[in-house]
Amino acid sequence: MKLITEASAEKLRGGFYTPEPIAEFVLRWGINGSKDLDILEPSCGDGVFLDQMAKYQLDYKSITAVELDSVEAKKAEIINLKNKQIIIGDFHTYCNHTEKRFDLVVGNPPYIRYQFFNREQQIEAGDIFIRAGLTYSKLTNAWVSFVVGSSLLLKDKGGKIGFVLPAEILQVSFAQQLRNFIAHFYNKINIISFEKLVFPNIQQEVVLLLCEKNNSKEHNIEHIELRDASELQTLDVSRLKSSKKKIDFKSNKWTFYFLEQDEIDFLENIAKRRNIPTLEKFARVEVGITTGSNDFFTVPLTTVEEYELQDYAKPMVGRSVQVNSVIFTEEDWKINKYSKAKAHLLVFPDRNNLNKKNGAIKYIAHGENLGINKGYKTGIRDDWFVVPSLKISDALFIRRNNLYPRLIINQAEAYTTDTMHRVFVRPNTNIKALTASYYNSLSLAFTEVSGRSHGGGVLELMPNEAEKVLLPYHINNASLLQQIDNLIREKTDIEGILKITNQIILKDHFGMSQQEIDLAHNIWKKLSSRRLNRGR
Repeated sequence: MKLITEASAEKLRGGFYTPEPIAEFVLRWGINGSKDLDILEPSCGDGVFLDQMAKYQLDYKSITAVELDSVEAKKAEIINLKNKQIIIGDFHTYCNHTEKRFDLVVGNPPYIRYQFFNREQQIEAGDIFIRAGLTYSKLTNAWVSFVVGSSLLLKDKGGKIGFVLPAEILQVSFAQQLRNFIAHFYNKINIISFEKLVFPNIQQEVVLLLCEKNNSKEHNIEHIELRDASELQTLDVSRLKSSKKKIDFKSNKWTFYFLEQDEIDFLENIAKRRNIPTLEKFARVEVGITTGSNDFFTVPLTTVEEYELQDYAKPMVGRSVQVNSVIFTEEDWKINKYSKAKAHLLVFPDRNNLNKKNGAIKYIAHGENLGINKGYKTGIRDDWFVVPSLKISDALFIRRNNLYPRLIINQAEAYTTDTMHRVFVRPNTNIKALTASYYNSLSLAFTEVSGRSHGGGVLELMPNEAEKVLLPYHINNASLLQQIDNLIREKTDIEGILKITNQIILKDHFGMSQQEIDLAHNIWKKLSSRRLNRGR
């Protein structure tokens, strides 16, 4: 989603209107033949859920709808429904002050970042989190507080929520405590996802989160994937009554539940069964250098020559397309250098130690004319042009990836910006063995589980997520490195490489059976294919 300062009128309210097939299905699932439900919609917009209730003449006891935008609320007002109350105001305030409780809460909450709440909304949203025993963070999005608040408004005897939510609920860090809250609060959870984007104009993947509490001791979850929203019309809601996968309260992400139970069991148990450690045992992963303005501090050779910056231009690599191997050599860097690539990082000393005779003073003045010195990161430095944390790492880990994430030896001793992560090998770890050991189907499967997918099929892993990837390290895997590097340079398909590496890394050195290897490979293929399909 774009920032609100960049948003269109439709986006200013933080939401996109729910397609009718989705609204109809959520209501059909939620009501499911009942006639005496008290229903709440916490952000009704122009009333698509209300309109579907009227269209299909659904039975209920009462319907309450809250909407912040008075213009939209008036559209909802004219929908002809009995026992209907439209409340113009902020849901957070309503949630904290109403005495009413509900059997069913449905809707498509706004996707608004914390910093765009007004002060009152921030306070009220914070109070919702306090009531739920959660910690409110400035990274929190409005849809998180809507889900928590709606849950608190359900009747003690039980109830349901049915929401259209961004798919990031399954994986992003700021929603981790929400996932934990939902897992404990509800007894049945169903997630419905779609192969095609519901809101294609914004590349925002959404899911339906359907939760039910019945005060039993069971906590189960299920996932169903449909081609698109139109398939909801023929989806039997009875399929959602028997969630069978038991929730793993230790799991940080819900991408696990795209898998079958035997696949989940395999991933949960393989590390212990085969004594496979994680990457963090052998290496520490950190974000790359935060320059404050990559456009200014990372430059091609032409800029170095134009401003006579040779004294300050250090080798760097900043984009995955500049690395076509698993060993980034000095020769690879030189190829980038003499192309149009930004292959240099400008490392300036403090102002007192600048050489007044070369072009550094002129280039820094150019940056000040562009306002680079007034940026968030640069503005807090003693000398805005002095970049901190200038460490060269042993290896690189691509932050955002397409087909699969890559671990790369930094033989060229190049700096890297925050587009890549820096990997520092721990004592007694062989860098060649470490890197080669990563290229197997089990490790790649865990990158899909550990990371998060974005619009366009991109897989992103943060440092702590990369460290959690299972890594079947063995010193003898070092002998595989050159072969892996050659095959990748020759653009060999990764599956062809894995056929070779799996047998040595997983079977020979860790005793995995062919059945286990095939299962790991199929899990990786399933999760990566699902992600990549979003980009097509």
